Formats: sequence, C-alpha cells, structure tokens
Amino acid sequence: MLAQRGIASFDDAKAFFRPEKTALHSPWLMKDMDKAVERILQAFSEQEKILVYGDYDVDGTTSVACMYQFLCASYNKAKLDYYIPHRYREGYGISKEGIRFAKENGFTLIVALDCGIKSVELIKEAQAMGIDFIVCDHHLPDAELPPAVAILNPKQNDCHYPYKDLCGCGVGFKLICALAEKQNLSLDLFAFPYLDLVATAIAADIVPITGENRILAYHGLLQANSKPSLGIAALMQLSGMKTPVQIHNLVFMIAPRVNAAGRMDDAKKAVQMFIASSLEEAMHYAEMLHADNDDRKERDSSITAEALEMIQQSTALQERKSTVLFQPHWHKGVVGIVASRLTEHYYRPTIVLTQSGDVLSGSARSVAGFNLYEAIHACREYLLGYGGHFAAAGLTLAPEKLNDFTDAFEAAVASRIEPGMLIPEIVIDAEINFKDIQMPFYNILQQMEPFGPENMKPVFLSRRVHDKGFSKVVKEEHLRFVLQQNNITLTGIAFGKAHMLPLLQQGPVDIVYHMEKNEYNGTTSLQLKVLDFRPSEN
Repeated sequence: MLAQRGIASFDDAKAFFRPEKTALHSPWLMKDMDKAVERILQAFSEQEKILVYGDYDVDGTTSVACMYQFLCASYNKAKLDYYIPHRYREGYGISKEGIRFAKENGFTLIVALDCGIKSVELIKEAQAMGIDFIVCDHHLPDAELPPAVAILNPKQNDCHYPYKDLCGCGVGFKLICALAEKQNLSLDLFAFPYLDLVATAIAADIVPITGENRILAYHGLLQANSKPSLGIAALMQLSGMKTPVQIHNLVFMIAPRVNAAGRMDDAKKAVQMFIASSLEEAMHYAEMLHADNDDRKERDSSITAEALEMIQQSTALQERKSTVLFQPHWHKGVVGIVASRLTEHYYRPTIVLTQSGDVLSGSARSVAGFNLYEAIHACREYLLGYGGHFAAAGLTLAPEKLNDFTDAFEAAVASRIEPGMLIPEIVIDAEINFKDIQMPFYNILQQMEPFGPENMKPVFLSRRVHDKGFSKVVKEEHLRFVLQQNNITLTGIAFGKAHMLPLLQQGPVDIVYHMEKNEYNGTTSLQLKVLDFRPSEN
C-alpha cells in the first residue's frame, strides 16, 4: 500500500508516518516572497492602512482569519481591516465594491488571499487609485498576470517553490512564516497556532494531502485536538464532535457550516467567528453558521428530491449522457451541492441552473476522468460567462439560450465521454481475508492519516463471505451485516444499500470496504464500512 502511494524507501516511510514541521520548505523559495514581505514591512514603517481580502468559502475565510490575526499581533490593529465579497452581490474574487471600500477608507495596501490571480483589470484600476496589491493565490494563472507588487502562487511557470499544491490558506501561511522570520518572531507563537485553520482549508478545498500539505494537515489536526482556535472549538461543540478530530470531521462537520455562511447569507461572520476573542463571542457567530447550515441542508434536500423526480419522470433525461436541469425558484447557494448529489445518483456530467436576476446561473459537476470545463468551453457561444476546472465549473446564460445550450452540452459530452466513465469505479488497495483484520493492523493503517486526495482511506476486498443469517435493514435505507469467512465473523454497515439484502441472502458475496473502529458499551472492536458487494464467482 505504501508503494502504491509512491513511498519506496525507509526515509520516505519515516517522513510519511512521522511528518515533521522542520521538513516544511523555506517560504523564501516562493517567487516574489521577498517583495511581498518588503512591501508589508514598508506599510508597517509608514503606518499605512492594510486591507486583508479573501474569498467567501472555507479556504478564503480561514486565509483572512489567519492573516488578519497575525497582522494584529505584529502591527497596529487600528490600521487593519478585512473584506469578504458577498457571493451574490459581488461574485467571486476581487470586486469593484471591494476596491471602492478600500479607496473610501484610505487603504493603500490590499493583501488578497485565495483570489486575485485572474483580476488583471480590477488590480490595474486599484493601482491607478494608489492602492497596491499583494496576491496570494493557488489557482492556475492565465498568460497575463495582474500588476500586483508581489504574486505568491507556486503554480506560476517561473516559480521554483518545490510544492505546487498548496491551498490559498497554505500560501497565506507561508507569507505569515516569512513575515515572522523577518521580524524575528517565534513561529511557535506567531504562525503555528493557526495550523488548525490551515488544516480546515486543506480538507475543505480538496487539495492533495501529500508533501507539505500532509505536514500542515497532520500538525493542524494535532492543534485542533489539543488547543483549537476558538472558532473551531465553538463549531466542534455545536456539532457534537468528539475528539480525536480527523480530516473527515473537518470535511463533513466543520467545512459545511463555514461554507453555509456564504451560501445562504454573508461569509463575513465566518471570519468574525474565527477571530473572536472569547469562546462566548465565537459561539455567537458559530450559532449563526449552524442555523445557516440547517437552512442550507433543508434547501439542498428539497431541491435534490425535486431534481431526482424530474429525472425519474423523463425517459429522455435518463437516456442522455449529461444532465441539465433548471427551475427558477431553486436557491443559488445550493445548486453546486445538488449537482454533486445528482452526479452521485446518476453518474453523468451534471449542470443545475436557477434564475439569477435576468439570467440563468448555475454549477456543474463532472464524473471521474471527464474534462467538464472542456465540454462547457465547447458550448461557449450560448453562454454569457463561465469558469472552473476539470471537475467543477460555474456558468451563466440568457434564458432564451437554455435549450440550445442543453443540446450543445449533450452533444459535447456524448462526443467526448467513454462508456466506462459513466460507471462509477471503486479503486481497491488490497485483497485480504477476515483473519488479517486485527487491531495491530488497523492501528498501523490509522498512522496513514490524514487521508484525502492522493492518500485516500484504504479500500479492501474480501471474497466469498457469507451472511450468517442476522443481517438486516436498519432505518429503512441501510444494511447492517453479520458476515463470516472461514469461521471468522465480522459485523458491518452499508449506507443506502437496503435494497441489496436479497442479493446478500442468496449466497457468498465479494465485498469492498473500509475498516472502522466500533466502540460500544465499553468494548472496542473492528467493523466494516461496506462500500459495495456482488455475488462471488464460482
């Protein structure tokens, strides 16, 4: 399993199992880091006003919280402020309103985090107003770069920083480290306390958990479990999370609540929660985020149900290689989540649209291996705007172009997609037997945490296992297993697989699963989280 993850020597394995902060790269290896630090220190000496600007998602709000708190600790708080654009009024990235706010309030330096690399014209306008920009971004740059004083982005062609997959908060964190070093401030006191926020951004932004991201996530989780920031502590308390916190807790419990602020209302309160000076204050904002998330879940659930019904009632939709759905009343903040849910159900490139003023806007999600952005780009004549990447995108179009776009997108997908791409694939790490499933083995697997892209939780296959006769449906949708192989019995759960009980009862099956620890009535045992199963071959 280590070899499959590119770990082929003792030293590689040691670095993987015992990630050390000392292995983090020097921030000075990043192109323009010296310029960024010099410009900020100049602002300090000349008592300039600095605005910390970030996107409205988890990566953006954690970036802003880290940078703003660091600057408050090393500069005059009265000269600092932060700005998060409103998702619906201003849209993604640098906005005219944000620059106007900076100009009207006398800010002469903007530190942009998790955005800015594509904002060429707006940064030119700011420059003409006497406002300098430092851009900290991780999105792929275009040929033309904005005229910023410094651009920190490892994905620039001429940036020789050794690790290319930092998230926006990770890039901002490297700037914090460089500023701390230059001012002879202790990293332990002035940078590393933010690692739980950096780990949250890594988890939420679905960047590879390899190399430097693995070190940051590993130590961020240690921070979250020992001395979390007040905002993370408040969300953990509200969501009923028990320690130890793992990456999946950040992905499924913390991140949705932070993202919900921007989806349903204003993401500024996420930053207010992260920078709160007391747990009471953090809890005040966390409760708002919690309420936004409840609202988001309700909208997401009802729209997904409505969308699934539209597909179920249309043979034409079911026979297509793509799915494009539109309803004017659907909430703009959840169409991306709904697109993801539909992709899980029907496994085809999916676009979900809603009415947004005079235009239609929406989100697209892909299936593994299919370049969604390329297919949307092929239909650009019908669009007012679009952007995104291989797996996800956003787009806007005029209402009268909807049918033409839907047909063009179907043609673009049908001509490019391979039949195999429309069948979800489970990648199996190893075939093992029930006798191999022992606590010492599980404990070693746990040391492979944190799991995530390019270091996924191991998936195992066991063949010819039998139902012992006690397997049953629980809560109408899920399947509780009692399975046996060679006189060894294990229990397990499969979510959403209740309909497959008859298949299990017919005879031996091959199962694919994750291993999990189960604690019940003071006893600890291992159980299986079954992902899928099929009849065994004779």
